Amino acid sequence: MANSYFKHLITLSLLFFFISPTFSQQSFRPKALVLQVTKDSATTLQYIAQINQRTPLVPLNLIVDLGGQFLWVDCENKYISSTYRPARCRSAQCSLAKANGCGDCFSAPKPGCNNNTCGLIPDNTITHTATSGELAEDVLSIQSTNGFNPGRKVSISHFLFSCAPTFLLKGLASGASGMAGLGRTKIALPSQLASSFSFDRKFAICFSSSDGVVIFGDGPYGLLPNVVLNSDSLTYTPLLINPVSTASAFSQGEPSAEYFIGVKTIKIDEKVVSLNTSLLSIDNNGIGGTKISIVDPYTVLEASIYKAVTDAFNKASIARNISRASSFAPFEFCYKSDSVLGTRLGASVPTIELFLQNENVVWRIFGANSMVNINDDVLCFGFVNGGKNPRTSIVIGGYQLENNLVQFDLAASRLGFSSLLFGRQTTCSNFNSTSTA
Repeated sequence: MANSYFKHLITLSLLFFFISPTFSQQSFRPKALVLQVTKDSATTLQYIAQINQRTPLVPLNLIVDLGGQFLWVDCENKYISSTYRPARCRSAQCSLAKANGCGDCFSAPKPGCNNNTCGLIPDNTITHTATSGELAEDVLSIQSTNGFNPGRKVSISHFLFSCAPTFLLKGLASGASGMAGLGRTKIALPSQLASSFSFDRKFAICFSSSDGVVIFGDGPYGLLPNVVLNSDSLTYTPLLINPVSTASAFSQGEPSAEYFIGVKTIKIDEKVVSLNTSLLSIDNNGIGGTKISIVDPYTVLEASIYKAVTDAFNKASIARNISRASSFAPFEFCYKSDSVLGTRLGASVPTIELFLQNENVVWRIFGANSMVNINDDVLCFGFVNGGKNPRTSIVIGGYQLENNLVQFDLAASRLGFSSLLFGRQTTCSNFNSTSTA
C-alpha cells in the first residue's frame, strides 16, 4: 500500500515537472494568452497562427485546427533545437498524451526518430491523412494578454507535441509547418496552456475574413472601438461529447476531441424547416449530430438536411423578390446582387436560426455569415451538400463563425457565443494588436 502511494506521488510530481512553465520573469503570471491569426483568403481559406518554438526560438506558421488533438509539426525539415526531448516509453508524458505505442527508430537519433520513445498519430484533418509520429517536448513561447492588448511573451519549457513527416503537410497553406490542435485532449493547446499557467480551461476564437485571434483563458475580450465582451455577454449551450473518435485514425473506445453542440430545430424566417430530426442526434456509433469546425471553410449539411434548408431558403428568398443567378462551385444556390438589399448585418436575406437546448437559446445566422460574395454581380448561399450518410450531419464551418466571438469552456463543458458582432458595430479584426509591454 505504501509503495503504491509513493509511486502515485512520484507520478504526480513528474506530471507537474513536465508541464511546468518557465516565465520570462518569475513574478509575472499571465491571466490569458493570445495567438494572432491570419486567414489564407486567396487559396485554402485556412486560418494560420504563428507560434514560436525550440531553442533558439523559431517562428512557425501552423494551421489552427479547432478539433485537433494536439500540436504537430514537421520534424524532417531542419528541426534544430537544443531543448528537444523525445518522450521515453512508459513515461509520465506518454501517460498524459495517452500514447500507448512504444518503438525504436533504426537510424541516427534526431528529432522525430529516437529509440525507446512513445508515439502519437498526427492527423492532417484537411486531407484526412494520418501517420505515426514521435511524442516529444520542447520550448514554446506565446504572448500574454490582459484582454485588451497583447503583453509580454511567456515560455513553457516542456510543451508536448508530436513530430510528423514532411508529406503530412500536403494540403496545408503554403509555408505551414504543421497544425495547432485546440481539441478536447490533455495535450491540446488549451489544456496544456491552462495547466502551465493555472488559469481557467477556457479559450475563445474570434476570426474575420482576413485575421483574428485565439485567446486562451477567460475574458474580458476588448474590441475596438470600446466594445468589451465577457462571460455575461454570451449565450451558452452545452458541449456534447461524441463517444466515438472522429479522427482519421484512432483506438477503439476513444471519444472525439472535436466540439459538438445539440441543434434541435432549424427555422428560416421563423418557419420550421421540416427534416429528419434523428439526424440531429449522435448515435451510439458516433454518427450524426452537429460539430463546429474551422478546417471546413463553409457549413456542410447531410444531403436531406441540405435539400430541406436550401428549399426553404430559396422559397423565402423568392418571397423577398430576390432573383436567382447561375450556380458557382461549390455553391448551388446563387442570387443576383442587385436584387438584394444591404444592411448592417450583411445582405438582407432570410435569417437562419439554429435552436439549441430550448426555444430561448438560438444561434442566428444573418446575411454576413450566410451569403458569400462571388463578384459584384453574384452572391451565393454559403452552405454545401455533404452527401448521404456523412459521419456528422451538420458541420458549422469557418465562414459561418466569422465575426462571432465563440468561447469554449472546457471545465463547464459549454460553448458561449456572441452572435454577429456587426450588431455591436465591431468585428473580429478589431482586437487591439498594439502591445503594452
